[in-house]
Amino acid sequence: MNCLRLPARLPARLPLAIALALTLPAVHAAAPQQSQAEQEHEHDAVDLDAVVVKATPLAGTAEDLTRPVEVLTGEKLDEAKANSLGETVNKLPGVQSSYFGPGVGRPIIRGFDGARVQVVSDGLGSGDVSTVSVDHAVSIEPFLADQIEVLKGPATLLYGSGAIGGAVNVVDGRVPTAATAQPLQGRAELRTGSVNDEKTGMVRLDGTSASGHMVFHFDALHRETGDYDIPGHAESARLMAEHGEQPDPADEGLMPNSFVRTDSGALGVSWVGARGFVGMGYSLFNSRYGIPGGGHAHGGEAGEEGDAHGDGVNIGMDQRRTELRAGLDEVGPFQSLRAKVARTEYTHTEYEGDAVGTVFDNDSTEARFELVHRPLAGWNGALGLQWGQREFVAIGDEAFVPGSTSRDAGLFWIGQRDVGPLKLEVGARHDRNRVDVDDAVAIGPDREFDTTSLSAGLKWEPIDPVHVMFGLDRAQRAPSAEELYSSGLHVATASFEMGSPTLDVETANRAELGIHWHQGPFKASVSVYHVRFDDYIYLADTGLVEHEVPVRLWTQGDARFNGAEAEASWAFADNASGQWDLRVFGDVVRATLAGHDTREVAFPLEHEGELETLVAELPRGGNLPRIAPSRAGAELRWERGPWRASLGAVRYAKQDRVAAHELPTDGYTLVDAHVAWHLDTAAGNGLELFVDGSNLLDEEARPHTSFLKEMAPLSGRGVVVGVRAFF
Repeated sequence: MNCLRLPARLPARLPLAIALALTLPAVHAAAPQQSQAEQEHEHDAVDLDAVVVKATPLAGTAEDLTRPVEVLTGEKLDEAKANSLGETVNKLPGVQSSYFGPGVGRPIIRGFDGARVQVVSDGLGSGDVSTVSVDHAVSIEPFLADQIEVLKGPATLLYGSGAIGGAVNVVDGRVPTAATAQPLQGRAELRTGSVNDEKTGMVRLDGTSASGHMVFHFDALHRETGDYDIPGHAESARLMAEHGEQPDPADEGLMPNSFVRTDSGALGVSWVGARGFVGMGYSLFNSRYGIPGGGHAHGGEAGEEGDAHGDGVNIGMDQRRTELRAGLDEVGPFQSLRAKVARTEYTHTEYEGDAVGTVFDNDSTEARFELVHRPLAGWNGALGLQWGQREFVAIGDEAFVPGSTSRDAGLFWIGQRDVGPLKLEVGARHDRNRVDVDDAVAIGPDREFDTTSLSAGLKWEPIDPVHVMFGLDRAQRAPSAEELYSSGLHVATASFEMGSPTLDVETANRAELGIHWHQGPFKASVSVYHVRFDDYIYLADTGLVEHEVPVRLWTQGDARFNGAEAEASWAFADNASGQWDLRVFGDVVRATLAGHDTREVAFPLEHEGELETLVAELPRGGNLPRIAPSRAGAELRWERGPWRASLGAVRYAKQDRVAAHELPTDGYTLVDAHVAWHLDTAAGNGLELFVDGSNLLDEEARPHTSFLKEMAPLSGRGVVVGVRAFF
């Protein structure tokens, strides 16, 4: 058992590495002049629809694929980068973020989160425990990403049952797959922020040997933030009124215990030949962050009083990861073979002040093989095999999930074919999942599941500027160990959380219709979807209270998700004043249980050392809990010469379609702005100065998806200034 493994050497060297990286453009500029072709570096805006999506083995752009995909890269990614992955992708249509303080934010796709959204790094799972509890962070650093891809709708064909709601693929290039354009190239960034005293520095270097065969990668990041500023008080007016408290001016304006400190780094090297590559990489991710809202628990969502920890609760997480990747082209009947293997050692330690409370260890191994075959009966396709094993241990008085060993194996095939104006895509996948637990500790026996997923998609171009997409999916998900075996006080959510060891596989049947139109300066898209769940697994508030905290139960019921999203842009001017673009977007999702009346559920709960049977009356119908509210947003962008700027606003509607025992959440508007000045040198280097503003109206914002919404609002008005270097 490793408790917390702090990278003692890396943080001390990071400032030096970053400073050296920032001097490299000047050194490179002093080198002999190169040819014009060699000098060209692409720092311009990127057409996101034309970027090749790496999440699927069949190469295609976001506009070419038959399933909905959003891509962030280039300038758009630079502007969106934030402390967490969820916050980084938060402004994409249909995508929002969970929130448990600034150190924790996981993507929510069309109302789905947690164990239904798979987060992967270049196609392999992140190896963390962010699905175990809402206070556990994703161990992927968005600042080091080249490209972030969001697959909306079931991605189970590619990534298994954990992607029944979608997937987020972070492309970071830590194991090189091709020679670099220049013998040495890279980027670096320094920034500082006002709302939380942020100080962030990162550097990335990529290079190729003189032979053109050995390629290396290096990156490093260090971030420090203090407690962030808030517009008013941490506790909501509703919570203070419920407790009979009066606002204290001394507590206004600051969110206690909301600091973040993160270190990340990686080194990779590959041999690249004419037909393929083989490489390996080693990376680490270490983060220490506070849990705002008075510790883990201040009494749940509505705020039953009583901090389960006391002040100063913080998380220390440490991950070490080794990867091996290889690829070979022209392999007999196959166009390409890709193999990926990752071994991840992860430790998550919860501190109560300076004392260790609970330790989570998660050691995992994952392997993935993809074979793209030559056209067969007119079909281009890919065959894939995925295998993974996870060994999870939780030790401490507040370990509400027993240790377990999970094994997953899946086999899939996807194929594409063009038939006149139609592009067809079909696929199938079968998985076997097994969870082994200690029968002496767990509330149920070992479980084994078989899941099968099928998919069909169609893209039709009736006329040149119009694309119509239609998709049908049948996807299945096996219950997670947390849903099966949780038993005890879950301090993060201030509740007794009880699993159900008899849970069955959940099945989702989805239908989606999308239309995309692009002509001249105009671009628009709209999608509507319906998902019909059989045996949907969810965490229900039973209405019962034990030790002054609510009792929540993992249970199943049929459910329906209905939603829509739309986006439009207009490049309305391109003249002496510059290039002007206007973008608007919106999304909405409604998630309900499909039944009527109520049902009684009996389950055991330990009370004062003895097991007692509790009976809860749960609704068969009504709204599901913590569903993201509808949104509408707009953004005005301007570019002229080396300058670019944008001003945007997003309105989050009031969420009053709530589940039983759940409180509604007020709406709010977030306004942001970005200004950047870019300079390209004759030697092909680039320098960029930027200023970013967030929550410019200094509005109190409490996300409905957050368990901390009554105790920890989002940060107030903030300004970030920084410099980026490209070389």
